Amino acid sequence: MIVFDLRCPTGHVFEAWCGSTGAYEEQRAAGLIGCPSCGDTDIEKALMAPAIAAKGNRASVAPQAIKQAMHLLAAEQAKLLGKSTWVGAGFAHRARAMHAGEESPSLIHGQATFAEAKALIEDGVPVAPLPLPVVPPDQIN
Repeated sequence: MIVFDLRCPTGHVFEAWCGSTGAYEEQRAAGLIGCPSCGDTDIEKALMAPAIAAKGNRASVAPQAIKQAMHLLAAEQAKLLGKSTWVGAGFAHRARAMHAGEESPSLIHGQATFAEAKALIEDGVPVAPLPLPVVPPDQIN
């Protein structure tokens, strides 16, 4: 069996299992393959990433390297947050006030909705999402 990533003209991408490339082509030509989202049968192959197996013992090393990188990232984020003030849901308001000069600039972190974060970025307020989740100080055991 071969797994193909397929795409309809609307852009929906889905998988299909076929016995061979020839079987896929026959089913496609007969209109037997349809998009599960919209039902369109005008289907074509989507770009697929090749599955390349790890060589030798590298497969067992990769998870350890990822774990180590995540620990380093968490340590760096914790170091930066130690120099920053938690402002909770008032983050967007405070960041905007600092940007406008209404409040003295300082390092802050908190919560913002997607819409608030998008508006801050569109208005040129220098903000960035944290790479790892943060537990609010009042929720720490």
